[in-house]
Amino acid sequence: MKRAAVVDFYHRLAEADPHPVTELEYRNPFTLVVAVALSAQATDVSVNKATRALFETVDTPEAMVALGEEGLKAHIKTIGLYNAKAKNVIALSQMLIDDFGSQVPATREALERLPGVGRKTANVVLNVAFGAETFAVDTHIFRVCNRTGLAPGKTPLAVELKLDKATPAPFRQHAHHWLILHGRYVCKARRPECWRCIVADLCAFKPKTPPPAAPARAAA
Repeated sequence: MKRAAVVDFYHRLAEADPHPVTELEYRNPFTLVVAVALSAQATDVSVNKATRALFETVDTPEAMVALGEEGLKAHIKTIGLYNAKAKNVIALSQMLIDDFGSQVPATREALERLPGVGRKTANVVLNVAFGAETFAVDTHIFRVCNRTGLAPGKTPLAVELKLDKATPAPFRQHAHHWLILHGRYVCKARRPECWRCIVADLCAFKPKTPPPAAPARAAA
């Protein structure tokens, strides 16, 4: 996608949603780290359902460690891979206490030291909690960037680096959320809804999907 088209692409998404936010529910940087870690291979809806009551009383590393692995499992057992995730959340909580004064660090390198926190999770936390211009490439963003031609790449890291290079200054902080929401609700995996896409004319995807056929009217 040429630079003028990239600017137009982001401009339209920004006009439609000037202040995009994460759909994960959280109370502070710690609960954000936990929520994002739990969201791997799970939907935001399922994570929110599991953590809504949890975060009312467990919103610090100390409280999470006190809850313990089995106690956490009782809250998140509806989320995929909950056993491994519970182990990681307790371990990362303990590391925050031991190594970071119970504060969530504001660098990618430090965040990636935490158990269960990879580059994508670190990028989300940096962007949402600290306002950093990072690009967290999940399956939605990977698909949108390749399908549209905005930032094609064979791996999430390749797409991230291309996004970083291609995204102009006015749009950098919110680019991640515009792209993930566009992928989640419009540029869907199985059948993108091209007929209602506000950037369809800028997109390299072909053939564009037509609107669903109207149901046949019953004979009188």
